[in-house]
Amino acid sequence: MFRNTAAIYLHLVGPLWGKKSGASLTRCLHQTLAMAKRLPARRLDGIDHNPWVEFGKLASEADVVNLGQGFPDFPPPDFAVEAFQHAVSRDFMLNQYTKAFGYPPLTKILASFFGKFLGQVIDPLKNVLVTVGAYGALFTAFQALVDVGDEVIIIEPFFDCYEPMTLMAGGRPVFVSLKPCPTQDGELDSSSNWQLDPTELASKFTSRTKALILNTPNNPLGKVFSRAELELVASLCQQHDVVCITDEVYQWLVYDGYQHISIASLPGMWERTLTVGSAGKTFSVTGWKVGWVLGPDSLLKHLRTVHQNSVYHCPTQGQAAVAQCFEQEQMLFGQPSSYFAQLPQAIQHNRDHMIRSLQSVGLRPVIPQGSYFLITDISDFKSKMPDLPGAADEPYDRRFVKWMIKNKGLVAIPVSVFYSVPHRKLFDHYIRFCFMKDESTLQAMDQKLQMWKDELRP
Repeated sequence: MFRNTAAIYLHLVGPLWGKKSGASLTRCLHQTLAMAKRLPARRLDGIDHNPWVEFGKLASEADVVNLGQGFPDFPPPDFAVEAFQHAVSRDFMLNQYTKAFGYPPLTKILASFFGKFLGQVIDPLKNVLVTVGAYGALFTAFQALVDVGDEVIIIEPFFDCYEPMTLMAGGRPVFVSLKPCPTQDGELDSSSNWQLDPTELASKFTSRTKALILNTPNNPLGKVFSRAELELVASLCQQHDVVCITDEVYQWLVYDGYQHISIASLPGMWERTLTVGSAGKTFSVTGWKVGWVLGPDSLLKHLRTVHQNSVYHCPTQGQAAVAQCFEQEQMLFGQPSSYFAQLPQAIQHNRDHMIRSLQSVGLRPVIPQGSYFLITDISDFKSKMPDLPGAADEPYDRRFVKWMIKNKGLVAIPVSVFYSVPHRKLFDHYIRFCFMKDESTLQAMDQKLQMWKDELRP
């Protein structure tokens, strides 16, 4: 009908206009008709909104301390910078393509380094795939393994890309929440108190379950899953013949003596697990965008098919720099001079600093066992000022963060963005802060919090 109407309009009006005007009108109508077709693929329905874009824009519009997005604002270690400089300047062939599935020195050192932790003899050619960051590894895994109608179990709170990646692959996300155990009055909560209900978790597995995605240490909570919790997940994956995709990008950032355990190291799990890692999080170089996935050839061969038909190849120089970084760490591993020993000590100091500072204004942090992040309970503010500006259906934590950015000059991320829509209102009394920041940034935070504290005095 639209096409007929346009044709009639052109037939009637065209002769009344000059030849030039008629031509312009024809072009205009042609463009209108062309744009009348549906442009976006249906797999994009409902996933166009991104919280990082929204809150990143808010952070850039004011004089604020940005504790929202998770990236270091301090220099990488000297050896990482030197490794990148060497890769750029020494061998001109590093400006060219390398092997599609990974620069050979990098796949070799990844196989050697992680083989010890996973208890496997890892083949650099069959069991390692280098990707464009951990994001690329996750996307490739979902595209390779999740089919239309497959169910993917996602543990909440979850890093926000897991749900849209499931949907883009045609899968159906199935959510199960970590729930906090009660704490004694006056005692700070800990991420270790957030637990899965074993019965509820088991009920999420069906004949349609294809994969479960695990994130330890968890973003945003900072939870490090214990061996007992991993054994529960492993037993259910084996019982129901389910693949485990485990996102372990924060594995070197674990505090207070807790231990990171890779689920692929448990009996019977290597054969059904994809382990995702990130050089950005490992060496504090998030802009390099070098990631990897480790797993059995029976799984990785399908990821290679996606990889070779999409990005095909990752930047050679970044891979060469990461390989050199791992070669150094392999020599120093277990020694006090190892970056993997020094970094968590320094960042735990930042974490403790932030916890003390946030408490000064009535925020109640949940002590994280690992990662870049902590969440803090804002229930007291929710009860004292429940009617902050915002849409009627907007979760409270989103409104609170916008208020805090505008009025207190501090940027955080609402925790509800890490939950499925039905569960957001249940957890909208938490916000997430990043403590992977320079001392000067934490001091600027302290100044903002001191002003806030002064305003609270009667």
